[in-house]
Amino acid sequence: MKQSISKGKRKVSQKEILLKHGVRSGLEDVICKELSERGIPYKYEELTITYTQPEKQRRYTPDIVLENGIVVEIKGRWVTADRQKIGLVKSQFPDLDLRMVFSNSKTKISKTSNTTYADYCDKLGIPYADKMIPDEWINEK
Repeated sequence: MKQSISKGKRKVSQKEILLKHGVRSGLEDVICKELSERGIPYKYEELTITYTQPEKQRRYTPDIVLENGIVVEIKGRWVTADRQKIGLVKSQFPDLDLRMVFSNSKTKISKTSNTTYADYCDKLGIPYADKMIPDEWINEK
C-alpha cells in the first residue's frame, strides 16, 4: 500500500520518506532500525559487485528484405535499444547487407550528443538514406 504525506501543497511519497532515511523499502527500514536499536554494526549499500549478465538469445525481424537480398530497417526514431540491437546484428552477421532508411538521418541520437543517425551508421559501416529506399538499392544486383 502506497502512503503519502501532505507537505504544504505537495504530497511526499513513502519512497521519498524512505530515501531520506537512506533506505529504499519499508522492510529495509524496519531491519536497519532493528539492527541499530540492537547495537549491531552494519553497512547499508556500500558494497558494489560488478557482474556480467548472461547472453540472451534475441530475434531480429527486419522491416523489409528486397529481392536482391538487401535488408532494410526503417526508423523514424532510432532509440538506444534499437541502435544497440542493430549494432549487435551487424557485428554478429558482418555479411548481412543491412541498410537503414530514416525520416531524417541528421537527427541527433540524443539531446546531449552531437552524433547523428548518419554518424552512427557510418561508425557501423551501414549505408543509409532518408525518407525512401533509393532506386540504386532496389536495382542493385
